[in-house]
Amino acid sequence: QVQLVESGGGLVQAGGSLRVSCTTSGRTGRNIPLDMGWFRQAPGKEREFVAGISWSGGSTLYSDSVKGRFTISRDNAKNTMYLQMNTLKPEDTAVYYCAASRTLRAIPPGNSRQYDYWGQGIQVTVSS
Repeated sequence: QVQLVESGGGLVQAGGSLRVSCTTSGRTGRNIPLDMGWFRQAPGKEREFVAGISWSGGSTLYSDSVKGRFTISRDNAKNTMYLQMNTLKPEDTAVYYCAASRTLRAIPPGNSRQYDYWGQGIQVTVSS
């Protein structure tokens, strides 16, 4: 099985930056190729796609709401994916979830149903 653990969340002022990380572990998590992504869920709202990255890191996908402000990256040697969040806005406040897909695609999926593994989530709060 694959376990995903998020870290790096917290409280930041609007306009600030924050980086969240997702580390893959488990008996097979370190050895299998995975497309990965970030989703978020704000109170009273549905979970939404934020960004995705292919196994090689050569393909990325962003939601329109974060494009140009957030950058997704990964270091497969460290089994870790990152989401660098700049110019944060109060509407970015949410629980951020890391997700992984065993199916490799040319473009990482933006649909949550195409992901097989999920982290527990980490809170990101942006104050105005």
